Amino acid sequence: MPNNPVPIGPYWCGRGRPLLVIAGPCVIESKGLCLEVGRRLVEIRDRLSVPIVFKASFDKANRTSIRSFRGPGLPGGLEILAKVREVTGLPVTT
Repeated sequence: MPNNPVPIGPYWCGRGRPLLVIAGPCVIESKGLCLEVGRRLVEIRDRLSVPIVFKASFDKANRTSIRSFRGPGLPGGLEILAKVREVTGLPVTT
């Protein structure tokens, strides 16, 4: 298996690299919730000295009901993720 680490923000992910935690809410429900989760992840990162990337989906199409909330969509989701990155300093992905 080739060892091809990839950069994710200030971190590197791949074989031979420290564990990288990717965490966050399944779907972006609100800016407030994402910021709260992001702040908690920063506390965990600082307390445990582990690299953390914030992750949340802007469109969760695999819901159990067609009427279920899927997320804010691309423009709204990217705006919220940018705010999480700005406020917390965490790298973000979706």
